[in-house]
Amino acid sequence: MLFDTHAHLNDVQFADDIDEVISRAKANGVGYILTVSTDIASSVENITLSQKYDIFYAAVGVHPHNAVNQNNSIISILKDFASYPKVVAIGETGLDYYYDNSPREVQRLWFSKQISLAREARLPVIVHDRDAHEDTLAILKSEGAKDVGGVFHCYSGSVEMAREVLDLGFMISIAGPVTFKNARKLLDVVKYVPDDMLLIETDSPYLAPEPNRGRRNEPAYVKLVAEKIAKIKGKSLEYICETTTSNAKRLFGIQ
Repeated sequence: MLFDTHAHLNDVQFADDIDEVISRAKANGVGYILTVSTDIASSVENITLSQKYDIFYAAVGVHPHNAVNQNNSIISILKDFASYPKVVAIGETGLDYYYDNSPREVQRLWFSKQISLAREARLPVIVHDRDAHEDTLAILKSEGAKDVGGVFHCYSGSVEMAREVLDLGFMISIAGPVTFKNARKLLDVVKYVPDDMLLIETDSPYLAPEPNRGRRNEPAYVKLVAEKIAKIKGKSLEYICETTTSNAKRLFGIQ
């Protein structure tokens, strides 16, 4: 049984064939999908998906790209969403200094606000971190994120940073780029991260793994990520599937 811990199934790219996407996921052994939000509208959409499909759980939050558009009422709305059945995390939130679609000080403000919300709601945090490693770790530490834990999704940092992430009690999630030919640094990270702190994801519809790179990604392809990790770690596919699913269920409080 596989758990795709990060997908965006509310995306318009899935509007016409969501049922077929789910069928393919189940046929490839996927039993759980966490569909992750980037703003209030997508939070509503993902809650609705989680209520409609047994395979879905939802995370609610505001992506750093969208931080510039927020006002103080957003936190109270997200707080209400956090109490809904099958909402199991806050996110994705964090910092993105690559695109800088929102001013950095605004990104930092809303990241801090959502960590505070996660602590109040007793939910883990799904962290987006791109070219902002130092500030991301500093804010997580200063806001007491260790109290609730969480995951660095689609991890792109070094082994040295992974050590700090793990010290905070955060898991590390590996996505399709681990299958790319230039993924040498990520291979070292996979070898380093303890099995019980590792998650897998697709980030659908983005970052499809080989041999589907460049196409629309979907949860069925999380099996390709698991296969690559099994090869890197010298473990069986069954073991990686069982372990990463168990880790995800523990993090997100799913029985």
